[in-house]
Amino acid sequence: MAVREQALEVPAELGEWISDLDVATVEDRAPGHPVVDEPDHATRLVLRVAPGRGGELVVVGPRTRASYHVSQPGLWCARATLRPGRAARLLGCPAGQLVDRILPLGVFRPPVSPAESFAHLLTHALPTATTPRETLLRDAVTLLSTGTEGVAGVARRLGVSERHLRTVFADDVGLSPKHFARIERLRTVLADSPRRPLAELAATLGFSDQSHLSGEFRRFMGVSPAAFRRGELPPATGCSARSVTVAPAGDPVRR
Repeated sequence: MAVREQALEVPAELGEWISDLDVATVEDRAPGHPVVDEPDHATRLVLRVAPGRGGELVVVGPRTRASYHVSQPGLWCARATLRPGRAARLLGCPAGQLVDRILPLGVFRPPVSPAESFAHLLTHALPTATTPRETLLRDAVTLLSTGTEGVAGVARRLGVSERHLRTVFADDVGLSPKHFARIERLRTVLADSPRRPLAELAATLGFSDQSHLSGEFRRFMGVSPAAFRRGELPPATGCSARSVTVAPAGDPVRR
């Protein structure tokens, strides 16, 4: 399988809430080759449409481990990436309840036509005012993403305690500040040229050495960097456009 992605311009009025918009289409140019869902600290609203089966609107929470699957050719997804902290406010539940889950939007809002609901959220349902807590989170995300300061240093620069910063991240992002920074660094490794020497990458990105980088990569991706570059991936699972993970009994999503 191959995935063709097309980036779309985020309307200016949605820029405070949405960082990226794109459309991904699964093409059958490489049969049997799995689609890789990389670890990601973001939450997304995704409209998924499969040929002959209609569509569904789902919330895809932060992903703490890579997954590998074979998707149906012709499946396409419109994806809106929410900025850190926005998902909890939009959906009315702590972001920690979204981690490693895919949930129908109907869990949080009355079910309507998927296309209508997606369009409505992008044009009408997003609150406009920014709170001081959201400003704090935005600044912390910016500092942590540079990789030059640890959690303690970021907290000091922002004038808050480490405990408060961890609470904000747990409730509004779903991850600890340290976990957020680790995933951000891993995504930088994945985005870098596959021909760049791992030792050079490790030094540039602040790993203690190449072994440290390789260990982190294996923990998140399930294989070593060298194996990943060679295309030696873990076994892929099936993926259906209507396959979602609902909240298990006894663990409801609080509104």
